[in-house]
Amino acid sequence: MSLKHCLLAASVAIMWGLNFLAIDLSLAQFPPFLLVALRFALLAIPALLFVPKPDVRARWIIGYGLGFGLLQFLFLYWAMAAGMPAGLASLVLQASGPFTVLLGMTFLREKVRGSQMAFLLLAMAGLAVVGWQRFDSHASFLPFLLTLAGAFGWAIGNICNRQAHTTEPVKLTMWMSVVSPVPMLILSLLVEGPQRVGASFVGLTTSTGLWAIAGLVYTVVIATILGSGIWSWLMSRNPAGVVAPFSMLVPVVGMSAAFIVLGERVSFGELCGAVLVIIGVLGAGVKAAKGARILAAEAVVPVNVEDEAPAPKNGTSADPLMRAGSSRRSPRSSMN
Repeated sequence: MSLKHCLLAASVAIMWGLNFLAIDLSLAQFPPFLLVALRFALLAIPALLFVPKPDVRARWIIGYGLGFGLLQFLFLYWAMAAGMPAGLASLVLQASGPFTVLLGMTFLREKVRGSQMAFLLLAMAGLAVVGWQRFDSHASFLPFLLTLAGAFGWAIGNICNRQAHTTEPVKLTMWMSVVSPVPMLILSLLVEGPQRVGASFVGLTTSTGLWAIAGLVYTVVIATILGSGIWSWLMSRNPAGVVAPFSMLVPVVGMSAAFIVLGERVSFGELCGAVLVIIGVLGAGVKAAKGARILAAEAVVPVNVEDEAPAPKNGTSADPLMRAGSSRRSPRSSMN
């Protein structure tokens, strides 16, 4: 990846890290499944009305919408509503990095270096440490598993995004949002119930309601349209295994912001696991980038001019046009 692409990936990490605070604010007003439906409905309606469909196969739009949109946020919002702290959720969700690399290796035949796999195993070990710390009770371990399920959904979306090879990332981001609203609204009505759904729209003018709306706007405009649009653009121009590990910067922002704004604390064991995850996935990203540069260098075969054309015999040129040109007398020589 170029420096420009690296900076863009880092900016997306900042947007997505702060997004966990926005989600926490919105969940104080809306139930999780309804919130997912609202998030993507606010994108789907203008997409259908004003945004032309991107030149991408429908299966990749649907796959991206199901993975990145529906599955990721269904499980993430469910986990946070069930008690997963915003900062810790930003860390565990980054299991999408290793998941993306493994799916890319399995389905896209992307090569994984041995050193890269070692770092990925280190990251998974860090997640295991965090999971063990959460295993103190069923109530805290379930949100951890739900967040992991959301990370796997994100990885599926990454692979579909990669396969789309879009040159219109914003259009793709808008159109993938069409997949989620109707299924999530139906699920919300069935699970959360019409009464709870209706009650969530009462009190929107209170401070809680206004902050919830602000969080929803941030999630839709900044995190989804801008952040996901840039992410799609990067994924279409770089190997999935190189881009995905940049998501490991998200928990650095998310956990720091949750500590400063929400006063969230993590245990010493969770902090150790977080360090292992960040080192592992960032290390895997560096190794993947190095491997991509090596493969690109090997693909360039130097051309040897002497091997391309046979050596001239008897001091004459091998090119008949050059021989013809050399036999002609120039106007200047005829004057002499």
